[in-house]
Amino acid sequence: MTDILITEFMDAPAVDSLRTEFEVHYDPDLHQDAAGIAGRLGSARALIVRNRTRVDRGLLAAGPRLVAVGRLGVGLDNIDLDACAERGVSVHPATGANVTAVAEYVIAAMLMMLRGAYHATDRVLAGSWPRTELVGREASGKTLGIVGFGAIGRAVAQRAVAFGVDVAAYDPVLAPDDPAWSTPGVRRFDALATMLAECDVVTLHVPLTGATRHLVGAAEIEAMKPGACIVNTARGGVLDEAALAQALMSGRLGAAALDVFEDEPLPAGSPLAGVPNLYLTPHIAGLTEEANARTGVLVASLVRRTLTSASDR
Repeated sequence: MTDILITEFMDAPAVDSLRTEFEVHYDPDLHQDAAGIAGRLGSARALIVRNRTRVDRGLLAAGPRLVAVGRLGVGLDNIDLDACAERGVSVHPATGANVTAVAEYVIAAMLMMLRGAYHATDRVLAGSWPRTELVGREASGKTLGIVGFGAIGRAVAQRAVAFGVDVAAYDPVLAPDDPAWSTPGVRRFDALATMLAECDVVTLHVPLTGATRHLVGAAEIEAMKPGACIVNTARGGVLDEAALAQALMSGRLGAAALDVFEDEPLPAGSPLAGVPNLYLTPHIAGLTEEANARTGVLVASLVRRTLTSASDR
């Protein structure tokens, strides 16, 4: 009888720690089989997922004993929070565990796009020497716009300031008197378009909701500086991919680095296919060896605490 069902990859020591107290069924590929998940959920008291398992009303109905859902990450758009609340199922994201990993990814992407010299390997090996074509820009003195000034946005700001970058930030959810706005080197903006017009690079750090879907679309891209770059490690739907592709094709934007997409994996026929100056990674910004270990430990501890508390009642 399964106590905890884990449907996506989890750090091995964290899985083993749960096995010392509970019956655990761990199958990192089970997310590909919705019927298989439902079939194994009947006796489970906890479900642990990443972002490819849809925890909706139908799946919850297959788990009458569920009291906890652990999320190996921070985005919750694949989990029906209202349905969980109605069922009394607590949801436990790995808040804070991947902050450093994402922040470092953003800084690396910013430097790579501004410099523009890191995609000449084949030409150099072939005997070409395209120095004049690869003269890029320095980050120092540029302006980085951060959309969403939560923990990750703040971590990006701290690292960017160390590179001599001016930081602008926009977050309508964060109160104007929030202590976060006192971060050294950060200017707060009340209007997204106003901020975008000043930025050489823009990075997105907001959850995907009805209000943030296509938050950055054709109009917002048009408001950006010509040649500006954009990084998205938040959620694919926050950025209009078709509008981005058009802006890159026309040269309106200089470059983009995307780690997240509206549909994952990226489907055939995506508007992003064949677009120049575009760097794509498979939703991995928050995944490092260190972040994966922290995430596993944190979610395991939260799920363990919930199950133990439920047993005590």
